[in-house]
Amino acid sequence: MSLTDRDQGATSVPDTPPAGGRRSRTTVADVVRAVTMGDLPIRITGYDGSAVGPADAGITLAVRSERGLSYLLTAPGDLGMARAYVSGDLGLEGVHPGDPYEAFRVLRDDVRLRMPSLSEALTLVRGLGWERLRPPPAPPQEAQPRWKRVMSGLRHSRSRDSSAISHHYDVSNAFYERVLGPSMTYTCAVFRSPDDTLEQAQASKYDLVAAKLALKPGMRLLDVGCGWGGMVRHAAREYGVKALGVTLSKAQAEWAQAAIEREGLSELAEVRHMDYRDAPGEAFDAISSIGLTEHIGVRNYPAYFGALRDRLRPGGRLLNHCITRADNRAPHRSGAFIDRYVFPDGELAGPGRVISEVHDAGLEVHHEENLRQHYALTLAGWCRNLVEHWDFCVSEVGAGTARVWGLYMAGSRLAFERNNIQLHQVLATRNNPDGSNGYPLRPDWLP
Repeated sequence: MSLTDRDQGATSVPDTPPAGGRRSRTTVADVVRAVTMGDLPIRITGYDGSAVGPADAGITLAVRSERGLSYLLTAPGDLGMARAYVSGDLGLEGVHPGDPYEAFRVLRDDVRLRMPSLSEALTLVRGLGWERLRPPPAPPQEAQPRWKRVMSGLRHSRSRDSSAISHHYDVSNAFYERVLGPSMTYTCAVFRSPDDTLEQAQASKYDLVAAKLALKPGMRLLDVGCGWGGMVRHAAREYGVKALGVTLSKAQAEWAQAAIEREGLSELAEVRHMDYRDAPGEAFDAISSIGLTEHIGVRNYPAYFGALRDRLRPGGRLLNHCITRADNRAPHRSGAFIDRYVFPDGELAGPGRVISEVHDAGLEVHHEENLRQHYALTLAGWCRNLVEHWDFCVSEVGAGTARVWGLYMAGSRLAFERNNIQLHQVLATRNNPDGSNGYPLRPDWLP
C-alpha cells in the first residue's frame, strides 16, 4: 500500500511544487495513511489542514501542532499519544476528557494499524523534516523513565517507593474528594446490582472485607496501604474494631486522621504516615491489604507476605485485595503510559502467583474471589464524577493532570471489561502449630 492509494474521506492542503519538481511536504494525513489499514471509524485532522476519515465521524483526533506530531513519532504507541494529549497538542473531540471511554473502545476495536515499509518511512521523514524526530520535552506530569529513577534509590527501596506513592497520591485531596466521592475510597467497590450508587458499593466492599475477616468488637485490625482511611473508619464505626492504618502518602494520612477526629472515632481508629514494613510488630487479630500489593514489586512478595504473617496472631485472618494480570504468563511490569503517568514502578502478577506466594509465606488460603467486573463499574462511576466536577478538577490540578486521570480511568475500565486485568481477593489464615485456625467448615460470610 502506498501513502496515497487510500483516500477515504481524506483532504489535504495543496502545495505548489517548487522549481525542479521537488515533492510536496508530507501531511499529517499521509502519516495516518501509512500506519493504518482499511476504513477509519474516526476522523483525524492535522494542524496543516489535512484530514483523513469520514467527515461525519462521531470521534475526531486533532493533531494540533508540530510538537504533537513529534510526540507521536518519537514515542509510538500509548506513551506518545499520552504525551501529545496531556500537553494539549492532541485533541479528542466527540467525548468528554473526563471519560474518553468510547474513544478507547473505537480505537481498540475498529482501528487497524500496520508497520510502514522502510521506503515509506524514509519518504515520510524526508517530507516531514528530520527535526520531527527530535523528541520534545515530556509534559511535567510524566515521571522519569525507570533508568533515571535509580537516583532516588533501587526499585522498591523505601525511598523510591515513597517517591512513587507521592507521585500518584499526593496530587490534591480536594481533587480526590470530587473524583472518588464522599467515601474517599480508591479501590474496587462491590456492586450487589449495577444500579447501586458508588457509595453503596464501596460500603458493600468494606462490609465484605469485614465479614471475610470475621471482625467483631474489640478485635485489632491492621490495614496496610490504607489510603484515606476508608476501611479503618468503617471497621471502627460499624464493627467496633480497634483499627490502625498505615500509608506512605503524607497527604492521605493527614486527611484520614482529620476524618477520624471529625467522625469521633479517635478512641478506636488511627492512621499513620508509615511504610508497612515499619508497622507495629504486635499480633493483630486481622490484617487487610486493599490495593497495596500492586506497589510492592513481585520479587518482594515473599518479604511482603512474610511481614504480614509475622504481624498476624495464630488463628488470625489476612485479606489481600489487589489488581492482577489475567494469567501467570503476562509481564509483571506495566506499560509505558501507566508507568510514567500513573503508577511508577507498579507491577502486577497473575492470581496464581499471588496465591502461591501467600502459601509459601506460611499462610493457608481458604477463599479466592475475582471482582474484575466490579472494578469496571467502579471506574465508570469515578469517570462520571470527574465529568461532573471537571471544571473544579482542572482548577485544582491543571488540565494536563485532569486529562491523565480521564485517560487512565477510562482505559482501565475497558481493560477490566475485556479481561486484560482482574481484581482478586485472597483470604488466608495464620495457623497454629497443630494446624488449627478457627476457620469454619463453610465460609461464615455467605448465606
